[in-house]
Amino acid sequence: MNKEISIKKIKLDAEESYRVGDFFCSEAIVNSIRNNIAPEMPEALIAAASGFPVGIGKSKCVCGAVSGGVMAISYFFGRTKGGDPKVNKNLELTYELQEEFKKNHKVLCCKVLTHGMDMGAKEHKNQCISFTGEVAEVAATIIARELGLKIID
Repeated sequence: MNKEISIKKIKLDAEESYRVGDFFCSEAIVNSIRNNIAPEMPEALIAAASGFPVGIGKSKCVCGAVSGGVMAISYFFGRTKGGDPKVNKNLELTYELQEEFKKNHKVLCCKVLTHGMDMGAKEHKNQCISFTGEVAEVAATIIARELGLKIID
């Protein structure tokens, strides 16, 4: 795990991998967190994020960027053993992430966030790139704070 990180780089890397078409929102966030904070994170977690874009499998429910941020935070703070009470801290941190998003956008619902947009249009893509960067930044900030990582910017 990297002990010094750049929140700006995490945000920019997530945005760029979405912009160039390498990954969608949730995948881009997990990939950027992996590359910049935890290179030991299994690539399989990126694959696990692949079902969340466009509001979970194109259903337009929860914003895929928010889902990707939740996955990234949960990698570090989630539980792997039944009954482990550390799940409570993870729920607190993922709640913080979604509340920060709602503070800025009022809702988590992709259908509401993209209302009136053509899903293939530049306006939609630009908004989703922005959401991807925003959530990557917030998730990385939470992770850094909780793990005591040094933020260099």
